[in-house]
Amino acid sequence: MEMISLQVTGMTCEHCARTVEAALNRMPGINASVSYDPGIAEIRNDAGLEIGALRTALEPGGYGLEPLTEPVSPDRVRDPGSGWHVAIIGSGGAAFAAAIRAAETGARVTMIERSAVIGGTCVNVGCVPSKIMLRAAEIRHDQAHHPFDGIFRSAEPIERAALLAQLRGQVDALRGAKYESIIAGNPNITLLYGEARFEDARTLVITGAAGTANRLVPDRILVATGAAPIIPTIPGLAETPYWTSTEALFAETLPASLAVIGSSFVALELAQAYRRLGAKVTVLVRSTLLTRNDPELGAGLQAALEAEGVHILTGTEPRQIAYHDGRFTITLASGPIEAERLLIATGRRPNTADLNLDSAGVSTDSTGAIVVDDHLRTSASYIYAAGDCSTMPQLVYVAAAAGTRAAINMTGGDARLDLSIVPSVIFTDPAVATVGLDEAQAGEAGIEIITRRLDLKNVPRALANFNTRGFVKLVAEAGSHRLIGAQILAHNAGEMIQTAALAIRYRMTVQELGDTLFPYLVMAEGIKLAAQTFTKDVSQLSCCAG
Repeated sequence: MEMISLQVTGMTCEHCARTVEAALNRMPGINASVSYDPGIAEIRNDAGLEIGALRTALEPGGYGLEPLTEPVSPDRVRDPGSGWHVAIIGSGGAAFAAAIRAAETGARVTMIERSAVIGGTCVNVGCVPSKIMLRAAEIRHDQAHHPFDGIFRSAEPIERAALLAQLRGQVDALRGAKYESIIAGNPNITLLYGEARFEDARTLVITGAAGTANRLVPDRILVATGAAPIIPTIPGLAETPYWTSTEALFAETLPASLAVIGSSFVALELAQAYRRLGAKVTVLVRSTLLTRNDPELGAGLQAALEAEGVHILTGTEPRQIAYHDGRFTITLASGPIEAERLLIATGRRPNTADLNLDSAGVSTDSTGAIVVDDHLRTSASYIYAAGDCSTMPQLVYVAAAAGTRAAINMTGGDARLDLSIVPSVIFTDPAVATVGLDEAQAGEAGIEIITRRLDLKNVPRALANFNTRGFVKLVAEAGSHRLIGAQILAHNAGEMIQTAALAIRYRMTVQELGDTLFPYLVMAEGIKLAAQTFTKDVSQLSCCAG
């Protein structure tokens, strides 16, 4: 495939640019984008056509094509940000990060949101409400099961209405402070409500609630439409009032029993939360827990959840689901199980089906995720994508970083998103936190490794907490002893993992990590102690030995 930039002659307006672009794109093997301000056509030429053939296609309209004296990307024709019009489809984490950064450069930003509520998944129905619910469930669990003598234990039922009102209030407050107020206070950002759809590679059609349609032809377009729950095709499921994570988080009343289908972080976090809030919980897992992670993490987490009374059935696929008289019946190979409520948490799919991406020349993978490179560029010139709708990891902090870098690149800059080190956390208790490579991944990459696992019974803070469930596992390159991966199963493991991420980022050896000063008593000291196990028997050290 050849990519060329050519000067377009004869254009007098933006409509001319669209006419030239359409004429070029009608030619086989051509994917062209034309910008009126600099008068440049960027052409992907799969057919290997000569410039003469391209000129012939434009001659009837009085337009021409000439080589640039110095090939220049149209991104460089204007000063960064100056005069750019950027359209952003979506209003979640990636969208807002992009809007803020683009507006800072002086660009005019149009944000398009099809929902009546802005902010996307994280603040409204994801990260924020789920962590509030998990923390509330943790407190109730600790009231009844804390390990300290002399402190009375209580298992009183919760007041769901009061807890839900507090949750909703915090969500509303954060959305107002971090999303709505930003739009209200930034004159460079305009919010349009409606459904956006590509008419072609440069044109968006926005259909409002009343059915009116408007066309928008911005300089750059960012797709940041997020993702939605995947609903499996289980016979009978569609006819039942099943829950997704949204209904589970905002349920008005707590069920006596809950069945959960899935083994994703959403499934496991909510399963434990509902168990801790008093429900009987059964989790149905197709394979095992955390199949993409080190097997020791899944096994350790399963043991911890089962110790709290969560019933986990692995290697299980529902054959039929029915709902009658307020109860779900889930038919398995081993027989039926019943529950008052059913949560479907089998992953999330990109929200791209309604965008008409084919007309814009935007490529997707088999899941519908928009394929992007490390500059967030898609297969179509001038169109970028970021967040859960793209092939990037479905993590809100990745989405925000991608949105910022996309904005830089859309307004004439050059920013790359480095995903070589991405920490992740599952907020169960104990939590699961990982970064870098595990043993299997290192083996697939052909890296010779050495590993050490430190059980939390060797971590002083865990002993002081009377909570030694879990471990810290470190993966190092055999020759250099440079840290390349960490897997942690521990209470608040998410607060520990960034230490390992920074050690990997700055190419520390396990010796250097073990020699680093850590505060005492903190759980992160477990990483230091795990690093020391590469050369020492830490069980023979005193509590705060360096």
